Amino acid sequence: MKNIEDINKENVKKILAKKKIPEFFAGDTIKVGVRIAEGKRERIQYFEGVCIAKKNRNINSSFTVRKISFGEGVERTFALYSPIVGSIKVIRSGKVKRAKLYYLRDKKGKSARIAEKIKKKIGINISEQVSENKPQEQKKIKVTENEKKETKLTGEPKKEEPKKETSKITTKNEELKKKKK
Repeated sequence: MKNIEDINKENVKKILAKKKIPEFFAGDTIKVGVRIAEGKRERIQYFEGVCIAKKNRNINSSFTVRKISFGEGVERTFALYSPIVGSIKVIRSGKVKRAKLYYLRDKKGKSARIAEKIKKKIGINISEQVSENKPQEQKKIKVTENEKKETKLTGEPKKEEPKKETSKITTKNEELKKKKK
C-alpha cells in the first residue's frame, strides 16, 4: 500500500515531465502566466512582481508574488504545480538575506528596492576547445599597420628593438627658458 507522500511525489514527477518550472527564490522578480477562462475562451494574463515567499511542500508547494499596481500593493499566492499557472519566467534575481520578505509590505518607493544578484558563469565554452589535431599553444601576434606595409615591401617583418623608457617632466619655467634661447 502506498503512502500519501509517495503518491504526491509521483504526481509531481508527472507534472514536471509536462511543464518546465525554473528555479527561483524569494527576492527574484518573476513573471507568472496565469490561465484565465472567460466563458468558452481561455487566455493567459501575466502577473509580474517580486517573489516574497516560497513554500516547498511537494505537491502543496506555493509561492507569493507582490507587485505595486496603481499605487496599491497587490499580493497573489499561486500553487506551484497548479494547472492555472501556465508559465513562470525569472526576470531578475534578487540579492536578499531572508527566506520570507514580508517586510516589503511596509516599504514604499526606493526603500522597497532589492539589489540584483550577479550570477557568475564558470566553465569552458565548447566552441573554444582545441582539438587533438591542432597544436596545443597558438599565440596570436598583434601586427600594426606599419609592420604590414614593411612586410609587403621587404618581405620580412621588421625586428623590434627594446624601447628605452625616458620620461622627463618639464615645468613652465623650463619651457620659458627654452623659448628665450
